[in-house]
Amino acid sequence: MGISVDACVAQHQGDRREQQDRAAIVPHPRGGGVVLAVVADGMGGHTGGVIAAKQVVHTARNNLEGFSARNDSARILLESSLNEAHMLIKASRFINEKDPHSTAVMLLLQPGKVSWAHCGDSRLYHFRGDSLIFRSTDHSYVEQLVVQGRLTPEQALVHPNRNILLTSLGGIELPKIAFGESASLQPGDTFLLCSDGLWAYFTDQELAWVINGSSSAREASELLIGRARALGNGDGDNISLAILKVVDAATAEQVARPAVEVASLASQSAQ
Repeated sequence: MGISVDACVAQHQGDRREQQDRAAIVPHPRGGGVVLAVVADGMGGHTGGVIAAKQVVHTARNNLEGFSARNDSARILLESSLNEAHMLIKASRFINEKDPHSTAVMLLLQPGKVSWAHCGDSRLYHFRGDSLIFRSTDHSYVEQLVVQGRLTPEQALVHPNRNILLTSLGGIELPKIAFGESASLQPGDTFLLCSDGLWAYFTDQELAWVINGSSSAREASELLIGRARALGNGDGDNISLAILKVVDAATAEQVARPAVEVASLASQSAQ
């Protein structure tokens, strides 16, 4: 028995003048049960953030084409994609006279395991039913205060310095990259990749309840964006997310090709 994955990519421009996020779910061109999901949150003024976020997705897509699940390392693919995007974003500032930067989170689904990497404060969540199995730790000032026990997660959401990042792609220094993986997939597992334009409005448990209680990845995406837009109260950020729900799976040793259906919600302008 293989696995069946219900997947959706969704974006909303929010109340910003420009959509600077980019998100994608990309099946491997040769199949084999390999799928890459990417969310990038661009920064750098008008058009600068777009340049950076586009570069992240473009680099990841290109590198996936040469990846072999049988012979190559998922960690090397993800880390090299982030590092290469970082160098290309830095180079683009000389061409475009911008100051582009981007956060990024990537997830690689393969037969028998899932791997991920991130830089900045775009997040990866792994839920099992309505329980949180894992959440990535932001590379941000306030998240370090939370780790040190000096702030609660609730205080971090409203801290005046919550947008200060410790690393990003395109900066002067080499980016800090965090990597993880899991060799166990079960029915009811869900992976959420998202920018801070989404997660800033929810606790981890609220995200789990919405996704687990939804009939599909698309419905969950619509509900999350609708709720974030309401809570944004006319000052909402760009929103980008990718959801992958495992709806039918064998044990990790038996996992074969996942059948992924991607429903994309069109990027919408603020109403």
